Amino acid sequence: MTYWHLFHAPALWRTAAILALALTAACGGKKSVLPANNPQPDRFLFERGEEALKNKKWADAREYYRQVVDNYPQSPVRPDAKLGIGETYLGEGSSEALVLGANEYREFLTFYPTNPKADVAQFHLALCHQKQMRAAERDQTETKDALKEYQVFFDRYPNSPLMPEVRTRWREARDRLSMASYRVGLHYYKIRWWGGAVDRFREVLKEDPEFTGLDGVYFHLADSLLKGDGTADKKRGKAESLPYFERLLSEFAQSEFAEEARKRLQAMNAQ
Repeated sequence: MTYWHLFHAPALWRTAAILALALTAACGGKKSVLPANNPQPDRFLFERGEEALKNKKWADAREYYRQVVDNYPQSPVRPDAKLGIGETYLGEGSSEALVLGANEYREFLTFYPTNPKADVAQFHLALCHQKQMRAAERDQTETKDALKEYQVFFDRYPNSPLMPEVRTRWREARDRLSMASYRVGLHYYKIRWWGGAVDRFREVLKEDPEFTGLDGVYFHLADSLLKGDGTADKKRGKAESLPYFERLLSEFAQSEFAEEARKRLQAMNAQ
């Protein structure tokens, strides 16, 4: 087929033909990297994969690792090569790569559940989801999936040396989920739906008492209570809001909400 014929073909057929040509070119470009009579071809390929991974040549590393996994089922380095494939996808970092990486880590954990690096696979499986987390205002499915995989890590590998880093990453994901709920509460607060705001802020306090944005939760919960119950039971609203204003000033003296909290308390005391 000539390129003239190719680009004068119907669009759908032309796309298929271009893909076929690309695949043919790619396959034709592959060359065997194994030296003749190598006594340990699996280890040779694995080491080449490690070198490519170190240099962030994701596709090259993946090809070397894949050859080990596919062609040397009894190799002692096959589990590490399988893990390496996941690492190439995680390093690449695109949405498509992260989905494929998560699948590689799941397969690793299925085939090698007692491998010494199973904790690494579980951690990086969670990372594949965490790197796909969306902004707090958006859908939080990936955040929830990341937290689920981190919980599996906590349950299965309590003595892993990775635990400090995992806890840090877990905190980041947990903060994202809590921030999503907090932002919903803020929306209710801005439109003066005090009951909805109070429910959402209390939910954050209950579900994540270590949330790093707790000062904002304290302030807006207290203010919602103060304003929301004003028509029905002003005294109750003051009583319920007071401890949250006080906790804000006690725990977050330098918070951006501290000055407003002081003003609210002064006004309440004056009344």
